Amino acid sequence: MFCGIVEGMARVVALEHEGTNVHFTLESPYDEPLHIDQSVSHNGVCLTVVRTDGRRYVVTAMDETLRRSNLGLLKEGDEVNVERSMKMNGRLDGHIVQGHVDQTAVCTAVEDVDGSHVYTFSYEADRTMAQRGYFCVDKGSVTVNGVSLTVIDPTDSSFKVSIIPYTYDYTNFHAIEVGTVVNLEFDILGKYIARLRHFEQP
Repeated sequence: MFCGIVEGMARVVALEHEGTNVHFTLESPYDEPLHIDQSVSHNGVCLTVVRTDGRRYVVTAMDETLRRSNLGLLKEGDEVNVERSMKMNGRLDGHIVQGHVDQTAVCTAVEDVDGSHVYTFSYEADRTMAQRGYFCVDKGSVTVNGVSLTVIDPTDSSFKVSIIPYTYDYTNFHAIEVGTVVNLEFDILGKYIARLRHFEQP
């Protein structure tokens, strides 16, 4: 479990394809070494460390993960937002994030607002997806590339978020432009409510 407060960016240094899996080698931003079996969020996707070599480490993404996320688009040199799993005695600074990306979205607009940036993202949506909790609500929470954010002006298939300068500088939001594909995880509380409503219907 994560909270969507990105701790840094890891740089992709190598990719290895094995069947439908992809092994990513990344350069860790952490001073202390990661360890095997540790869970780390990569652009919002929870992946397990399988090998380490100094500051470099390897994680593996399977076909389902590659299809639902933007990890399959990564190339050498790209930066991904990373966050280690929450400590149970720590503060929940963002919101409850599982690290299970629901789908991708596309950036359709970036607006500079006196130093901050407002991004618009569009995603595929239909009634069935909404019934499963795949939707946004005004002032609700959403995770974009692993970053916990507050929803602005949602429609049935789009929403906006406002990014402060700190987040812009210290996450890969500075590399997001119109056409960039990002990962979305919708609020888990909304998913549970949507599921309960399904069972309440006659």
